[in-house]
Amino acid sequence: MAEAAESGEARTAWARRGILGAVLGSAAMAGIARAQPGRSGVPAGIVGAFDNLFQGPHPARRAVHATGLLCTGSFHPHPEAPRLSRAPHLAGEAVPVLVRFSNFAAAPGLPDGDPAASPRGMAIKFLLPGEQETDIVAHSYDGFPAATPEAFLAFLRAVPDPAALQGLAAASPAVRAFLDDPKPAPASYATEAYFGVNAFRFSNAAGEARFGRYRILPQAGPQHLTPGQAAARPADYLTTELRGRLSQGKAGFRLLVQLAEPGDDTQDGSRAWPAERPLVELGTLSLEALAAPADAARQDLRFVPTSLVAGIAPSGDPMLLARTQAYQISAERRAAQ
Repeated sequence: MAEAAESGEARTAWARRGILGAVLGSAAMAGIARAQPGRSGVPAGIVGAFDNLFQGPHPARRAVHATGLLCTGSFHPHPEAPRLSRAPHLAGEAVPVLVRFSNFAAAPGLPDGDPAASPRGMAIKFLLPGEQETDIVAHSYDGFPAATPEAFLAFLRAVPDPAALQGLAAASPAVRAFLDDPKPAPASYATEAYFGVNAFRFSNAAGEARFGRYRILPQAGPQHLTPGQAAARPADYLTTELRGRLSQGKAGFRLLVQLAEPGDDTQDGSRAWPAERPLVELGTLSLEALAAPADAARQDLRFVPTSLVAGIAPSGDPMLLARTQAYQISAERRAAQ
């Protein structure tokens, strides 16, 4: 009964909010835009490049990470989290969350076990008191193929042309690593680790600030499939598996922040920081149920990396603005279809 009540609370909290909100007009967003003029055409180009890759646009579907699974649950902050940030969801009581897992390629009918379905996505929306929201957007690869929106657009445009892609990889260590690093299919969405590759500035009540990147680690431990095992699974095995898992109990994740040290680049998400950098526990995510079909089908649902609250501010990473603008283009297109 308690689990059902918590899941219902998450759905009710969501229903009270306008998901489109005023995120894109926030002070944090405006600050990034002022610092990076002249980029407005690149996000549209990124969406168009994804359409080209996946033979889109497809009606009522995202340009990328289109195949997804929405869950309800709760976030329980760690007692030490306020030492890093004064953000409201990191202190006090548990708050309801929406969590969306997804596959990378937006090609309709792509099996969960297909290599193009990796990296996987995990997006979290914290539903806070006072009609506030804040989001985390992460994926299952610790890094990114490009440091800037322009470089990412060039990467996407090169992908359909093997010769152009290999030429780009020869000139870019980030592209080379992204193409070569293993990205095995997870046994479950709940047994994958996820990384927020963009840095944020976390500040506490005393005014102390540190830059960090999110890490989301499964409490069940990472579990992956071999290529043969993944190919043998049903096309929607990840949905079926998570539905069965949640029918038997909750699925948990640890939410952490990897702290930057002097010399770590906080504006380049293509560079993973050394593994020995300290980690701060923010709390635990408890997934309790799949969202109702009507909730999962809402076309106004978006997860925005610049949807922030006091105590968490954007870094100077130029991909933050480009991602937000690209998500806006994709979301408005879905809502209009």
